[in-house]
Amino acid sequence: MKFTAALEATGLRLDPATARPVGGGCIHAAWRVDGPDGPLFLKTHAATGAWMLAAEADGLAALAAAGCLRVPEVRGQGVTGDAAWLALEWLELRAPSESADAALGAALARQHLAGGPHFGWHSDNALGATLQPNTPNANWSEFFAAHRLGWQLELGARNGFPRRLLAAGERLRDGLPALLASRQVEPALLHGDLWSGNRAADPAGRPVVFDPAVHYGDPECDLAMALLFGGFSPAFFAAYDAVLAPAPGRTERLRLYQLYHVLNHANLFGSGYLRQAQALIDALT
Repeated sequence: MKFTAALEATGLRLDPATARPVGGGCIHAAWRVDGPDGPLFLKTHAATGAWMLAAEADGLAALAAAGCLRVPEVRGQGVTGDAAWLALEWLELRAPSESADAALGAALARQHLAGGPHFGWHSDNALGATLQPNTPNANWSEFFAAHRLGWQLELGARNGFPRRLLAAGERLRDGLPALLASRQVEPALLHGDLWSGNRAADPAGRPVVFDPAVHYGDPECDLAMALLFGGFSPAFFAAYDAVLAPAPGRTERLRLYQLYHVLNHANLFGSGYLRQAQALIDALT
C-alpha cells in the first residue's frame, strides 16, 4: 500500500509534501502530516489491518470519555481500497517525569474506581497484532479463563508451544476459580496494554497514554503490565495505591495477569518468551 493512497483515503485536508515517518510501533506505519488545522499523527496499514485501527480508535474514545486519562483525540479512521488509516491529534511527547508518573498513577486508580457493566467489552479488539476476545461475562474468573489465559494457550497450541507448558497452563486455567475465589472485584475500564512505551508526557508535563487494548477487567491487570517490563517510577505505584489500596493476594494475581502478556509475546514474537511463561506458570501452580 502506498502512503499517498492512505492520505487520500482520509478525506482530510493534509499536505503530502509535509509527510515524514515517525515512530509508531512495529505493526503500523506512522507519519506526521501537516494541514491547515495543524499537524496530525497518521497511522496506516493495508486494509487487512483495518480492524486493529478501528479497535484503537474505539479504545481511545472510551478512555477520553471516561475523563481520567489524557489520550490523543481521534480525528478520523477508515479504510478505502487497500488503505486503512487512523488520524490522531498530534502531541509533542517527551519522557515523563516522576511527577507525571505520579499523576498517571492517581488518574488510573480513579478510572478503575469508576466501575463498568461487566467484564469484557462490546466488541473484540487487539492486543498488539493479536485478536483479543471480549465476550461479556459477569464472572471474572470465567472471563479470564476463557478469553485471556485459555485463548493464549489455544494460540500457543497452534504455534507449537511445548507440551509441558500447555499442559501446565491448562491446569492453571482450570484452577482459576479457586485461585481467584477471594478476589471480589468490580469491572474496571482498563487501558489493557499499559507498558512504559505506551505512556509519555506532554510539554506541560502532564501524562498521556495511547495504544490501548481496552476492556473491563480486574484493575490489577493494568498494574501487572506496568510492572512486567519496568520503566515506571515508584511514584506511579505509590500514587495509585494511595487512591486504590492493594488487596490481599495481589502479588500472586499480578503474576497471573502478567502471564497473559508473556504468552501473547510468545505467540507474537517466538520462543524467547517461553521460559518466562513457564516460570510464571510454575510459580502459580
